[in-house]
Formats: sequence, C-alpha cells, structure tokens
Amino acid sequence: MEPMNILVTGAKGMVGRALCRNLEALRDGKNRTRPGLSIGEIYEYDLDSRPEELDEYCAKADFVFNLAGVNRPKEQSEFMAGNFGFASTLLDTLRKQNSRAGVMLSSSIQATLAGRFGTSEYGKSKLAGEELFFAYGKEQKVKVAVYRFPNLMGRSRPNYNSAVSTFCWAIANDQPYTVNDPSVELELLYIDDLVEGMFDLLEGKERHCEFDGVETVEKPDGRYCFVPGSHKVTLGKIVELLKTFKEMPKTGMMPEIPDGSFEKKIYSLYLSYLPTSAFKFPLKTNVDARGSFTELLHTPACGQVSVNISNPGITKGQHWHNSKWELFIVVKGHGRIEERNLETNEKVSFEVSGDKIEAVHMIPGWTHNIINLSDKEPLVTIMIANENFNPNHPDTFFEEV
Repeated sequence: MEPMNILVTGAKGMVGRALCRNLEALRDGKNRTRPGLSIGEIYEYDLDSRPEELDEYCAKADFVFNLAGVNRPKEQSEFMAGNFGFASTLLDTLRKQNSRAGVMLSSSIQATLAGRFGTSEYGKSKLAGEELFFAYGKEQKVKVAVYRFPNLMGRSRPNYNSAVSTFCWAIANDQPYTVNDPSVELELLYIDDLVEGMFDLLEGKERHCEFDGVETVEKPDGRYCFVPGSHKVTLGKIVELLKTFKEMPKTGMMPEIPDGSFEKKIYSLYLSYLPTSAFKFPLKTNVDARGSFTELLHTPACGQVSVNISNPGITKGQHWHNSKWELFIVVKGHGRIEERNLETNEKVSFEVSGDKIEAVHMIPGWTHNIINLSDKEPLVTIMIANENFNPNHPDTFFEEV
C-alpha cells in the first residue's frame, strides 16, 4: 500500500493535536495496531499557517481531516465565517488543485438542533458547512464523511469550552469551580475513541448513522458517520468521581475502572491535569524490629496489594484466615514459606527467591509464615490479599506453623 499523505486543519486544537500525534505514531511504526494503514506526510494547518501552505497541502494530500472551526467567538457573526467560511475556502482550494482526496468534516450535534429549531448560530454555521461538504462530494465524486460529534472529552484549556476539562483541572489543582445543576446530563466522547474512529475511517470501516432528534441511530446507508463509545453522564456524577480520584493518594483506594468504562477514561484525563508536585505521594509504612509493611494499593472489589520487608533471619506471619486468601511473591532475597493445614496438620514448605519469581497461595484454613533465610540481606515480598484489611473484622488468627 502506498503511504497516504494526510492534511489536518485545526491541527492545534484538542482533536487536531491528538490526531496528529497518533498519526505520527502510526507513520513511525510506534503504533502497530493498524497494519493496513501506511501514513506518509502529515500536513498541519491552523490559524497561524500561511494561505499558500493550504494550496500546497491540498495538492499533495490523499485525505483531509477538517477539524478547523470556531466555537467561542467574540461576535456571533464569527461562527459563520469560521465554520462555513473556512469550509468553503478549503473545498475551493481542493477544487483548484484537482484533488481526489477524501474529506472528513468535524461537525456538531448542535447542527441537528439547528436543523430542527434554528436557534443556535453555532449550529447554523455547522449545518451550512455540512451541506457544503455533501454537495462537494456529489459534485467531485469523492468520499465525504460528516461527523456530528457530541461533547468531546480530552485535554483542553480549562475555563474555555469544556466543563469536564474545567472540573478536572480545578479539582486536581485545588481551584474553585461551580456546578449550577448537578442533574444536567452530557453525552461525552473520549478523545482516544475519536482518534480510533478516524483510523477506522482511513481504513474504510467507518460507521454510518441518521439522527432521530438528537439520538444517533446506526444505519449502514446513513448520511452521517459516527464514532461509537460515547457516554451519557451527569455533571454531579463527574464531580463525584473526580473527588474520589482526588482522595486516592490519601486512601490508597484505586477506583473501579473497567475496560471501556467512562470511569477509566475520565481518570486518565484527570491525571493529565495533576500539577507536577502531585505526581509523587507518600505511602504509610509500618516499621518495627522485624522490618516493614506498606499497603500499596486498595481496590473496592479485588482487595489490596502490599509490600513486606523482612529483616535478616526474621520470621513473619504465623497466622491463619477463615476466608481471606493471599498470594506471596518474593522479588528480592532468599526465604522459605511454610503452611500447615489446621485440621489434618499436613505441612508444606516452599523455598522462594528473587532470582526466580514465583507466586505462592496462602490457603484459607492453613496457618502460614515466611522466613528470611539470609543473615545479610532483607527479604522483599509482594503480598496480594483478596480483601482490604478491616480492623473490625481482620479474619487473622495467630498460630505457629
């Protein structure tokens, strides 16, 4: 496959930056998840670019992502000039260069509302831009893909046009913020999902749809394109999650972030707004003559992870559990793990070493210990428990092996 030259307009915006960065990763072989895509030159065009650059890029591009637009103008008239006006300029330039490039337009769900009610100048300008693109595709017989995006969620300037970015920044940096109505629901599309959708488009795997009101209805022959994976969530839920993330360094409690979930995506976004001073945070370590024990991480559903350091010659443990189970993983040093069945007195022993990393089950109903066999170096063990320690119900009972 011949390398595909890509033109991205609005390249310095939130979507443009993310798309260009990921196109570069494909081009440079750093992202190998799309073996069917071969990326050549990536042309970036924005407000500070020279008009003659647009001519040059349009002449060379095999595909154009038009992400340029205005969403926070000083005057309402700037909507039409920035959205419809530039769309017209771009398409005229492609015509002038006799381009056969496919084109994508980043529109907005506001265009749907404008088509029904005609109340938003922003929506009207997006709707007018859409019609220009559809007419261009029919006239030039080239591929046109128009996306009516919902609210986008990615790293953007706070206190500008994204409530999510504003809340992430404010809570991460201890700044004030206001939630006028926590019950307001947003439909949010995460930037990584959008980028993957653009790669699907380049591969000819885009999804098509029509709109029932503002609801997306997938149709193979639909006029519009869409990126799946958006989430509907209230402002109150967003702020509640962000407050939980804020407390994580104090509680050690990692939030539940299932694959593909809104929680996973907004946690990554929140972390990108942390001040560098918050990148590192202390953990509580319990130290005594035997060594130390530090709880590293707690999870709501899957227990906790800790690191145990035993000084030379020390034996730790000597206890059993009813239902709690653990995994011991020695990562440094030389030791022995012993376990004894409380009912049968059957006993097992495992020699463990950081030179050969293995996991050993601590079985419910078996009392167990871990012994540092070295007289010189500490024994370092990662310990995974299926539940978080509850001092009111520790399920831990002393008995020597």
